[in-house]
Amino acid sequence: MARVAREKSNSGIHHIMIRGINKQPILEDREDNQKLLEILKQCKAISEYNIYAYCFLGNHVHLLLKERKEGLEQIFKRIGARYVYYFNQKYKRSGHLFQDRFKSEPVEDDGYLITVLKYIHNNPVKAGLVKSAKEYPWSSYHEYINSNNLIDVDLVLGMMNKEQFIDIHNQPSSEAVLDLKEDHFRMTDAEAEMVIKEIGGAERISTCLNLPMEKRNELIKELRGRGLSIRQISRVTGIGKGIIERV
Repeated sequence: MARVAREKSNSGIHHIMIRGINKQPILEDREDNQKLLEILKQCKAISEYNIYAYCFLGNHVHLLLKERKEGLEQIFKRIGARYVYYFNQKYKRSGHLFQDRFKSEPVEDDGYLITVLKYIHNNPVKAGLVKSAKEYPWSSYHEYINSNNLIDVDLVLGMMNKEQFIDIHNQPSSEAVLDLKEDHFRMTDAEAEMVIKEIGGAERISTCLNLPMEKRNELIKELRGRGLSIRQISRVTGIGKGIIERV
Protein backbone atom coordinates (compact mmCIF):
# COMPACT_ATOMS: atom_id res chain seq x y z
CA MET A 1 0.00 0.00 0.00
CA ALA A 2 1.36 3.41 -0.95
CA ARG A 3 2.21 5.84 1.81
CA VAL A 4 -0.01 8.82 2.43
CA ALA A 5 1.79 11.97 1.31
CA ARG A 6 3.07 14.15 4.14
CA GLU A 7 0.86 17.21 4.59
CA LYS A 8 2.67 20.39 3.59
CA SER A 9 2.75 23.52 5.72
CA ASN A 10 2.25 26.87 4.02
CA SER A 11 4.01 28.55 6.95
CA GLY A 12 6.89 26.06 6.85
CA ILE A 13 6.26 25.26 10.52
CA HIS A 14 5.64 21.66 11.61
CA HIS A 15 5.02 19.78 14.81
CA ILE A 16 7.26 16.71 14.57
CA MET A 17 7.21 13.53 16.61
CA ILE A 18 10.00 10.94 16.37
CA ARG A 19 9.79 7.66 18.26
CA GLY A 20 11.81 4.52 18.80
CA ILE A 21 11.16 1.44 16.72
CA ASN A 22 8.88 -1.00 18.58
CA LYS A 23 8.44 1.74 21.22
CA GLN A 24 11.96 1.13 22.53
CA PRO A 25 13.82 3.89 24.43
CA ILE A 26 15.94 6.21 22.30
CA LEU A 27 17.22 8.32 25.20
CA GLU A 28 18.56 6.33 28.13
CA ASP A 29 20.42 8.90 30.21
CA ARG A 30 21.64 12.49 30.57
CA GLU A 31 24.46 11.96 28.07
CA ASP A 32 22.00 10.84 25.38
CA ASN A 33 19.82 13.92 25.90
CA GLN A 34 22.83 16.21 25.73
CA LYS A 35 24.08 14.47 22.58
CA LEU A 36 20.75 14.93 20.81
CA LEU A 37 20.75 18.63 21.74
CA GLU A 38 24.27 18.93 20.34
CA ILE A 39 23.21 17.25 17.08
CA LEU A 40 20.19 19.54 16.74
CA LYS A 41 22.53 22.54 17.06
CA GLN A 42 24.98 21.12 14.52
CA CYS A 43 22.27 20.31 11.99
CA LYS A 44 20.56 23.65 12.52
CA ALA A 45 23.75 25.37 11.36
CA ILE A 46 23.70 23.28 8.18
CA SER A 47 19.97 23.14 7.37
CA GLU A 48 19.17 26.63 8.72
CA TYR A 49 15.86 25.57 10.28
CA ASN A 50 14.22 27.38 13.18
CA ILE A 51 13.35 25.52 16.38
CA TYR A 52 10.56 26.90 18.53
CA ALA A 53 10.19 24.02 20.99
CA TYR A 54 11.49 20.57 21.88
CA CYS A 55 10.84 17.91 24.49
CA PHE A 56 12.82 14.69 24.92
CA LEU A 57 11.12 11.69 26.56
CA GLY A 58 12.36 8.14 26.86
CA ASN A 59 10.95 6.63 23.69
CA HIS A 60 9.94 9.70 21.71
CA VAL A 61 10.84 13.30 20.91
CA HIS A 62 8.64 16.29 20.06
CA LEU A 63 9.89 19.25 18.01
CA LEU A 64 8.27 22.45 16.75
CA LEU A 65 10.35 23.38 13.74
CA LYS A 66 10.31 25.64 10.67
CA GLU A 67 11.97 24.35 7.52
CA ARG A 68 13.90 26.91 5.50
CA LYS A 69 16.88 25.82 3.39
CA GLU A 70 15.98 22.11 3.36
CA GLY A 71 12.80 20.03 3.58
CA LEU A 72 11.81 17.89 6.55
CA GLU A 73 12.92 14.59 5.02
CA GLN A 74 16.45 15.85 4.42
CA ILE A 75 16.63 17.52 7.84
CA PHE A 76 15.64 14.40 9.74
CA LYS A 77 17.74 12.09 7.62
CA ARG A 78 20.77 14.09 8.76
CA ILE A 79 19.71 14.31 12.41
CA GLY A 80 18.77 10.63 12.52
CA ALA A 81 21.98 9.39 10.90
CA ARG A 82 24.15 11.26 13.41
CA TYR A 83 22.19 10.23 16.48
CA VAL A 84 21.79 6.58 15.48
CA TYR A 85 25.54 6.31 14.85
CA TYR A 86 26.23 7.70 18.33
CA PHE A 87 23.59 5.51 20.01
CA ASN A 88 24.67 2.29 18.30
CA GLN A 89 28.33 2.91 19.10
CA LYS A 90 27.59 3.68 22.76
CA TYR A 91 25.28 0.72 23.37
CA LYS A 92 27.09 -1.70 21.05
CA ARG A 93 24.03 -2.36 18.94
CA SER A 94 23.24 -2.27 15.22
CA GLY A 95 20.29 -1.60 12.96
CA HIS A 96 17.43 0.86 13.06
CA LEU A 97 16.60 2.93 16.13
CA PHE A 98 13.72 5.14 14.97
CA GLN A 99 10.36 4.14 13.61
CA ASP A 100 10.58 4.20 9.82
CA ARG A 101 8.69 7.45 9.32
CA PHE A 102 8.40 10.39 11.70
CA LYS A 103 4.99 11.94 12.29
CA SER A 104 4.30 15.56 11.42
CA GLU A 105 1.46 18.05 11.24
CA PRO A 106 1.43 21.57 9.76
CA VAL A 107 1.15 24.59 12.05
CA GLU A 108 -0.47 27.35 10.03
CA ASP A 109 -1.41 30.08 12.51
CA ASP A 110 -0.16 31.72 15.70
CA GLY A 111 -2.98 30.37 17.83
CA TYR A 112 -2.23 26.76 16.97
CA LEU A 113 1.52 27.36 17.30
CA ILE A 114 0.98 28.38 20.94
CA THR A 115 -1.29 25.36 21.48
CA VAL A 116 1.41 23.01 20.17
CA LEU A 117 4.19 24.78 22.09
CA LYS A 118 2.23 24.39 25.32
CA TYR A 119 1.43 20.75 24.53
CA ILE A 120 5.09 19.92 23.89
CA HIS A 121 6.31 21.54 27.10
CA ASN A 122 3.56 19.84 29.14
CA ASN A 123 4.19 16.38 27.68
CA PRO A 124 6.24 15.28 30.74
CA VAL A 125 3.35 16.41 32.98
CA LYS A 126 0.94 14.29 30.95
CA ALA A 127 3.35 11.33 31.26
CA GLY A 128 3.44 11.70 35.05
CA LEU A 129 7.14 12.57 35.20
CA VAL A 130 6.67 15.97 36.84
CA LYS A 131 3.87 18.14 38.21
CA SER A 132 4.62 21.19 36.06
CA ALA A 133 6.49 21.97 32.84
CA LYS A 134 9.10 24.05 34.66
CA GLU A 135 10.30 20.99 36.60
CA TYR A 136 11.34 18.98 33.56
CA PRO A 137 14.99 19.44 32.48
CA TRP A 138 14.81 18.14 28.90
CA SER A 139 12.46 20.58 27.21
CA SER A 140 12.83 24.08 25.79
CA TYR A 141 10.59 25.60 28.48
CA HIS A 142 13.53 27.07 30.39
CA GLU A 143 15.13 28.41 27.22
CA TYR A 144 12.28 30.89 26.96
CA ILE A 145 13.00 32.12 30.48
CA ASN A 146 16.80 32.20 30.24
CA SER A 147 19.24 32.91 27.41
CA ASN A 148 19.99 30.09 24.97
CA ASN A 149 21.58 29.41 21.60
CA LEU A 150 19.25 26.78 20.14
CA ILE A 151 15.64 27.92 20.44
CA ASP A 152 14.38 30.80 18.29
CA VAL A 153 12.37 32.57 20.98
CA ASP A 154 11.56 35.83 19.16
CA LEU A 155 8.44 34.54 17.38
CA VAL A 156 6.71 33.43 20.58
CA LEU A 157 8.02 36.21 22.82
CA GLY A 158 6.83 38.67 20.19
CA MET A 159 3.29 37.51 21.02
CA MET A 160 3.61 37.54 24.82
CA ASN A 161 6.00 38.44 27.63
CA LYS A 162 7.71 35.88 29.87
CA GLU A 163 5.08 36.17 32.60
CA GLN A 164 2.34 35.39 30.08
CA PHE A 165 4.44 32.52 28.72
CA ILE A 166 4.61 30.98 32.20
CA ASP A 167 0.90 31.57 32.79
CA ILE A 168 -0.32 29.84 29.62
CA HIS A 169 1.58 26.69 30.56
CA ASN A 170 -0.42 26.49 33.78
CA GLN A 171 -3.76 26.73 31.99
CA PRO A 172 -5.62 23.56 30.89
CA SER A 173 -6.06 22.88 27.20
CA SER A 174 -8.49 20.55 25.46
CA GLU A 175 -7.43 21.08 21.84
CA ALA A 176 -6.11 17.91 20.22
CA VAL A 177 -2.67 17.85 18.64
CA LEU A 178 -0.42 15.21 17.08
CA ASP A 179 -0.12 12.56 19.76
CA LEU A 180 0.88 9.00 20.62
CA LYS A 181 -2.70 7.97 21.35
CA GLU A 182 -2.13 4.39 20.29
CA ASP A 183 1.00 3.98 22.40
CA HIS A 184 1.54 3.32 26.07
CA PHE A 185 4.22 5.65 27.36
CA ARG A 186 7.17 3.80 28.87
CA MET A 187 9.63 5.54 31.14
CA THR A 188 13.36 4.96 31.07
CA ASP A 189 15.01 4.14 34.40
CA ALA A 190 16.35 7.70 34.61
CA GLU A 191 12.82 9.09 34.24
CA ALA A 192 11.52 6.56 36.76
CA GLU A 193 14.14 7.73 39.26
CA MET A 194 12.97 11.31 38.74
CA VAL A 195 9.39 10.30 39.55
CA ILE A 196 10.46 8.27 42.59
CA LYS A 197 12.43 11.20 44.01
CA GLU A 198 9.48 13.51 43.44
CA ILE A 199 6.93 11.19 45.07
CA GLY A 200 9.15 10.00 47.90
CA GLY A 201 10.74 13.37 48.56
CA ALA A 202 14.17 11.69 48.66
CA GLU A 203 17.49 12.81 47.24
CA ARG A 204 18.78 9.23 46.91
CA ILE A 205 16.87 6.28 45.54
CA SER A 206 18.54 3.97 48.08
CA THR A 207 16.44 5.52 50.87
CA CYS A 208 13.38 3.74 49.43
CA LEU A 209 14.59 0.53 51.06
CA ASN A 210 14.45 2.15 54.50
CA LEU A 211 11.01 3.72 54.25
CA PRO A 212 8.38 2.71 56.82
CA MET A 213 6.13 -0.02 55.40
CA GLU A 214 3.08 2.22 55.05
CA LYS A 215 4.98 4.94 53.19
CA ARG A 216 6.81 2.37 51.06
CA ASN A 217 3.52 0.77 50.02
CA GLU A 218 2.03 4.17 49.17
CA LEU A 219 5.07 4.85 46.98
CA ILE A 220 4.69 1.51 45.19
CA LYS A 221 0.98 2.10 44.53
CA GLU A 222 1.69 5.55 43.14
CA LEU A 223 4.43 4.21 40.86
CA ARG A 224 2.19 1.42 39.60
CA GLY A 225 -0.52 3.99 38.96
CA ARG A 226 1.90 5.97 36.80
CA GLY A 227 2.55 2.96 34.59
CA LEU A 228 5.82 1.56 35.97
CA SER A 229 6.10 -2.22 35.82
CA ILE A 230 6.89 -4.40 38.83
CA ARG A 231 10.23 -5.31 37.27
CA GLN A 232 11.20 -1.67 36.68
CA ILE A 233 10.19 -0.55 40.19
CA SER A 234 12.26 -3.37 41.66
CA ARG A 235 15.24 -2.63 39.42
CA VAL A 236 15.29 1.08 40.20
CA THR A 237 14.41 1.04 43.93
CA GLY A 238 15.94 -2.26 45.02
CA ILE A 239 12.63 -3.32 46.57
CA GLY A 240 11.96 -7.03 46.01
CA LYS A 241 9.49 -8.07 43.31
CA GLY A 242 7.57 -10.20 45.79
CA ILE A 243 6.96 -7.19 48.04
CA ILE A 244 5.81 -5.08 45.10
CA GLU A 245 3.46 -7.82 43.86
CA ARG A 246 1.77 -8.07 47.28
CA VAL A 247 1.02 -4.34 47.53
